[in-house]
Amino acid sequence: MLRNIPPIISPELMRILMEMGHGDEIVLADGNFPAASVAQRLIRCDGHGVPEILEAILKFFPLDQYVEQAVALMSVVPGDSTKPTIWKKYRSIVGESGEKFSDFEFVERFAFYERARKAYAIVATSESALYANIILKKGVIQPGR
Repeated sequence: MLRNIPPIISPELMRILMEMGHGDEIVLADGNFPAASVAQRLIRCDGHGVPEILEAILKFFPLDQYVEQAVALMSVVPGDSTKPTIWKKYRSIVGESGEKFSDFEFVERFAFYERARKAYAIVATSESALYANIILKKGVIQPGR
């Protein structure tokens, strides 16, 4: 055990976060996402939801300041009447993290899957909310932060 590391961050997840470099992406996937068949590196966080993992990760993880949007969500499929309420929670978590953030990038479903295939890692969760998948692009540690 170490101080100040939320217990939801497993040693495996911490290793992945530390290995990632500037511009690498990590996907926090909901329970419906085909994480095992898409991931280059799969980290299991069964029993946990995406919001609590997102909040814990953002304590350590700098978002990329050199792109317009360092956080991406899967767009609602046209014709689907779902209105993802979890996005409001994500906006709050990212906004309160202290990272520069203006808005999410919205990515079409199949384009999201392709982007996830290229991601450094995918964290599989038990999140039950629909359209709860989120991609974070890693930035650099700014001096003094």
